[in-house]
Amino acid sequence: MTSYSAPPRTIGRLQRPFGDLHYEVSGSGPALLFAHGLGGNHLSWWQQVAHFAPHYTCVAFAHRGFAPSAAVAGGPDPADYAGDLAALIDHLKFSDVRLVGQSMGGWTMLEYAIAQPARVKALVLSSTSGTLDRRGCDPSGGEQYDAWLKDAEAKLKGGGARGIHPAMGVRAAERSPALHLLYRSIDEMAGPLDKEKLRAGLRRTATRSTAELKAFNVPTLLIAGGQDVVFPPFLASAIAATLPCGEAALIANAGHSPYFEEAATFNKLVETFLARQR
Repeated sequence: MTSYSAPPRTIGRLQRPFGDLHYEVSGSGPALLFAHGLGGNHLSWWQQVAHFAPHYTCVAFAHRGFAPSAAVAGGPDPADYAGDLAALIDHLKFSDVRLVGQSMGGWTMLEYAIAQPARVKALVLSSTSGTLDRRGCDPSGGEQYDAWLKDAEAKLKGGGARGIHPAMGVRAAERSPALHLLYRSIDEMAGPLDKEKLRAGLRRTATRSTAELKAFNVPTLLIAGGQDVVFPPFLASAIAATLPCGEAALIANAGHSPYFEEAATFNKLVETFLARQR
């Protein structure tokens, strides 16, 4: 039997104009950074960090305004996220990086990759189109998006009445009540953060079109959950088809959080994708 040795791990706080940004570094090897969604923090990536740390230097952080990073008076502005990431990458002295963003984290990762494409070896967008305008990315001109949205809103209402977190959804909660409880517990660590105000900020800053990314040569994998009621899963393949180096994967049984609900499948997809970018 092979004995287990925990990978090296450090915890840090990076001083930023708003206060401290909490981050954790685990493992060794090429830099692999994770940006969480609206319902998470650095702990959201526990299944990814444990998997990738033997071969990558994994960095998980809590966005500004999300505990244990410092609170922001009036709440965080998503337009500031990429700047925090840039400061963290410079602080850790990474010459190149691989980025994974979930939902809200897509705003962070996509904007950094657009600003610094030469430093980004690979980009994974999970259940997100980041700062791209979602309806504008619908190749049907919005018809398919509108139909999906109407159905999703009905499902969200039904799940909410049963106390089910929308970022997992009914089927995932039924399959794994323990994961659902853990997800809700991590979400609640944000405390008094006004997430409705932050959602409005995310919508306000999602204005890019796919035409703006015609020369975006960063290898990009979009992963979607087939049962997602927060992000339209069909947009993953639609957006990937417009990117010079885009590809998409669907995890049919997952909701909005495939990295959390179907970690083994998600990790394998990311692992295979990263291996091709070396």
